[in-house]
Amino acid sequence: MIELLHRLPHGARVLDLGARTGSFQTPRADLVVVRLDLEVVAGRGSGFYVAADAARMPFATGAFDAVISNHSLEHFTELESTVREIGRVLKRGGALYVAVPDATTLTDRIYRWLGRGGGHVNAFRSPADVIGVIQRLTALPHRGTRPLISGLSFLNAHNFVTRPPRKIALFAFGNEPFLAVLIWTLRTLDRRLGTRWSHYGWAFYFGAVDMPRPGEIWTNVCVRCGSGHPTVPSFSYRCPQCHAWNLRS
Repeated sequence: MIELLHRLPHGARVLDLGARTGSFQTPRADLVVVRLDLEVVAGRGSGFYVAADAARMPFATGAFDAVISNHSLEHFTELESTVREIGRVLKRGGALYVAVPDATTLTDRIYRWLGRGGGHVNAFRSPADVIGVIQRLTALPHRGTRPLISGLSFLNAHNFVTRPPRKIALFAFGNEPFLAVLIWTLRTLDRRLGTRWSHYGWAFYFGAVDMPRPGEIWTNVCVRCGSGHPTVPSFSYRCPQCHAWNLRS
């Protein structure tokens, strides 16, 4: 996603769909970022915030150069209406980035178990589930898919904003070093056994965008902020974004 934002033209308009407090940050001050959710909540980041239903967006046709749906499609009760609206508000020649969890993965199952569903009303079990509905309802060409690796950041005590469920005790109450070791273990098993214990979803690129470094999987994902890094300097490192302690996979 960061690469996509970096390549947008000067002054491009970007829609952050299902944003809450903002699903991404960018150093590009020239971009006009509009963040939409059902309600405007406290703790907002940069950008213009709009309270509206994603299935009925209050924007003109072709209003945006890019749409970012960063882990929001799984939450929309009117999925098809929302996807049609994405196609409507995206300008001809625009770009769409979509990231969703894989409902078959360990990470997503833990998330839904802890949060009694976690608000996930749409279960995507294969890339074809996502690609099919977006191409059918927007006619945007699919440019590429990248598997996403879990950082288990939703279990991290640093990220608790309300009292966590008692079940969190099974994960050392969100202790960050414990989670870092757990993630490293899952990634090591995947590498040696060909399993998918550390996977949690996919990122998709549609429209007028070239997928950066096709086929590359960023396995170094921060246990606190969830940011991914293609390479890190040492086996034990501090995240460049939030400075949390991590282990290289």
